[in-house]
Amino acid sequence: MKSVITTVISAADAAGRFPSNSDLESIQGNIQRSAARLEAAEKLAGNHEAVVKEAGDACFAKYTYLKNPGEAGENQEKINKCYRDIDHYMRLVNYCLVVGGTGPLDEWGIAGAREVYRSLNLPTSAYVASVAYTRDRLCVPRDMSAQAGVEFSAYLDYLINALS
Repeated sequence: MKSVITTVISAADAAGRFPSNSDLESIQGNIQRSAARLEAAEKLAGNHEAVVKEAGDACFAKYTYLKNPGEAGENQEKINKCYRDIDHYMRLVNYCLVVGGTGPLDEWGIAGAREVYRSLNLPTSAYVASVAYTRDRLCVPRDMSAQAGVEFSAYLDYLINALS
């Protein structure tokens, strides 16, 4: 799995060199932020179902046409699949928080996602809206500490940009 550590080491190895001081400082910074990332991961895990439900509800409230015949949420089965996908993305964000890198999102959530959504006629904008709602709803210190919020928001932003 790709993490900051494996990425830095792989890049140095590909260049035929040892990791530089700046490479090691990057790794050290990542390790220093690990407590905040783990706090965010713990908070997300503890409220996972509520986060997914609120994100999905916000999506369907913003894009009411999705429940029309022929659309992505035309019946309960399709609505459940949309919530399932949001659930999947939130789990991957949680994994990213734990490993300290975007590897889980890159490998299991983003690669090919746009092509799959296009082939199924599912709008990525709905998923972007769900993730953006989660990011914008975050309240520090109610939900988590400021640094944990920064870490959590960074991965949500990464996902939003990847799906946009």
